Amino acid sequence: MRINMYGWNQDLEDSFKTHYENGLIPARILVEHRGMYKVITEQGELDGINSGKLYYENDKEALPTVGDWVAVTPIDGEDKVVIQYVLPRKSQFVRKIAGTTTEGQVVAANFDYVFIVASLNNNFNINRLERYLTTAWESGAEPVIILSKADLCNNTNERLIEVENIAFGVSTYAISSLEGIGISQIKRYFQEGKTSVVLGSSGVGKSTLINTLCGEEILKVNEAREGDDRGRHTTTHRQLIILEDGGMVIDTPGMRELGLWSEGEEGNALSDTFTDIDELAKRCRFRDCTHSNEPGCAVLEAIDSGELERGRLDNFNKLKRELRFIEGKKNARVRLEEKKKMKAMFKKYRR
Repeated sequence: MRINMYGWNQDLEDSFKTHYENGLIPARILVEHRGMYKVITEQGELDGINSGKLYYENDKEALPTVGDWVAVTPIDGEDKVVIQYVLPRKSQFVRKIAGTTTEGQVVAANFDYVFIVASLNNNFNINRLERYLTTAWESGAEPVIILSKADLCNNTNERLIEVENIAFGVSTYAISSLEGIGISQIKRYFQEGKTSVVLGSSGVGKSTLINTLCGEEILKVNEAREGDDRGRHTTTHRQLIILEDGGMVIDTPGMRELGLWSEGEEGNALSDTFTDIDELAKRCRFRDCTHSNEPGCAVLEAIDSGELERGRLDNFNKLKRELRFIEGKKNARVRLEEKKKMKAMFKKYRR
């Protein structure tokens, strides 16, 4: 069965019974580009479009994205299907849409690992890595940090220690796709039936890494700009690629802006990223300590003693404020939408 190669299993088969009874068939989203899709079914790769009901009755987070399993209706005489339902996701990467709009965008779904790629050149940034790590924990999958372009770095070991000091318990690898450094270490994640999503800023080497794992150049690669090592956008759409060993990887466009969206279902994404601060906070005198100027603050004491860097606390507070702001905006939007629904309902009732 073709879809078995893409992760279809008995649990998914059992959950699909009602859809089979309604004449629908399963498919997985391989490519999403401006609302158009490529899906894999038992009949092979087909084009996909959203049904009107799916599009108009759901917000953007509920619409299909790369990696989603969906229930589709084939169109007779055409190599096309209509997407009717999105199956429940086991994991998803959601970011805030760039700009002032308070909406979430699901970038990828149903993956087992999140590969956070950061380059060991002038574009290396610990604060940005903490932001990606928070989003990775939020997704529900296991994060893995990849430090690319190790062949261009003279202090790789120092960078590894710097990352390991902020990414507790997260496997971290220094690699060079061009030189083959560290590639054998990360291949173990790409097992048959397992899906990984690759995240990172433009120019960090995501496409080069995927080409190396595939053994051929299937993705276009652009050089980073001279002077500042900032990358140019290479990938322009999201896509799921199956590797020779049966593993799958979702490539995503590089992001200039990664807006946090939520603290996850368990509300612990920040705690997972900043476990050192979380543990210190348990020793504070006051349970609601803000770690600003309270007496008996264990976090501030750790900064004074050199155990914790001030910059790490500053970044923690910045991300926390951002999440609270987004949560407030989302709640306000929900209240406004509910108010509009109630107004429309009363208007209809009066008529």
